[in-house]
Amino acid sequence: MKINHIVYAALAATGLIAAGGLWAAAQSSAPAAPAAAPAAAPANVYAGISPANMSPSVRDHLQRIYVPNLRSNDVYVIDQETLKVVDKFKVGVGPQHVVPAWDLQTLWVANNAERTNKGSLTPIDPRTGKPGAQVPVDDPYNMYFSPDGKSAIVVAEALHRLDFRDPKTMQLQYAIDVPQCGGINHADFSPDGRYAMFTCEFAGSVARIDLATRKVDGYLKLSMPTTRFSEKDPIDQLLANEVCSKKKGMPQDIRVSPDGKRYYIADMDADGVHVVDAASFTKVGFIPTGVGAHGLYPSRDGTKLYVANRGTHNIHGKPKGKGRVTVIEFATEKVVSQWPIPGGGSPDMGNVSADGKWLWISGRFDDVVYRIDTSNGDVKKISVGQEPHGLTVWPQPGRYSLGHTGNMR
Repeated sequence: MKINHIVYAALAATGLIAAGGLWAAAQSSAPAAPAAAPAAAPANVYAGISPANMSPSVRDHLQRIYVPNLRSNDVYVIDQETLKVVDKFKVGVGPQHVVPAWDLQTLWVANNAERTNKGSLTPIDPRTGKPGAQVPVDDPYNMYFSPDGKSAIVVAEALHRLDFRDPKTMQLQYAIDVPQCGGINHADFSPDGRYAMFTCEFAGSVARIDLATRKVDGYLKLSMPTTRFSEKDPIDQLLANEVCSKKKGMPQDIRVSPDGKRYYIADMDADGVHVVDAASFTKVGFIPTGVGAHGLYPSRDGTKLYVANRGTHNIHGKPKGKGRVTVIEFATEKVVSQWPIPGGGSPDMGNVSADGKWLWISGRFDDVVYRIDTSNGDVKKISVGQEPHGLTVWPQPGRYSLGHTGNMR
């Protein structure tokens, strides 16, 4: 289904969108690991992320928000109840994401140290909230885990490479070169665990990786819409009203649909979400959401997709931009809510609280974290370090983690 700006206007007119409403100390004495991934995934890939499915292996973990601050090279720790910063500590150079391990027992800070050879991973013990010794690895912009839990997949963005490593020691197992995927970045997996889909930020495309053959299975170029949102209009402007002269997009986060039949890909230059059919590996639709569409997070009941729109088309934006969160209903692929950041902002990356009541998102260009009420979009702000990026909410429900900021199953 294709949704264009005319349909978007109709949604606004009918009231579905309101005009203004827009991770080695932890390895010792660890609890039993969660159940292994099944050979076949359930019909609903998000069945295991509901509040009722909290693993016993995380019962003694602190309820915290871990915020990596890219420019101040530190992690701020926020108490989920009090909304207070209760700790902060230095990590490696250029921390990008805090990544829950497959077995849920470690949180890894990916310090990619851009344009240097000083990349590292910093482990955090989620029982104490304290960091361990850094592990040197090449260019860890992001990190995922194979669905079977046998490998950590370090996304070496600048090297156009995926490094498969031992998930505990981080010793290299093998690598897959992805030469045509400039800016290889975010990923999700097919329900059966056979394929990984990685977005190519600087190539405007998606790479499909066959995990069984350890090869690139193909690339898909993502077409751009004819119009997009303007950064110059009022913050509550809804319609895509700027002629889009971009030849390629800037795809960011990616999520599979609950039934595994489609992938949703946020595009920062297209200002919305591409819809890709999993079987045919073709684009079948586009959903406009807002300026600088970036992060994607399913709701705890698996019925909705939260889209964080940064509020700018630029990689390094200004504070108080046109940032907002868009809510898409999976079943209909329609926008059902728009939640603006009061006074402007830059919602980037994060996740949903274990109970599903709060969406925690970094305000990348405003040096804050937003806690957004998922019932009505109300926003609270917590000041953190310089340029917060891929924060994680912990603990989260699920049997195992596929990585990133908590892509749980």
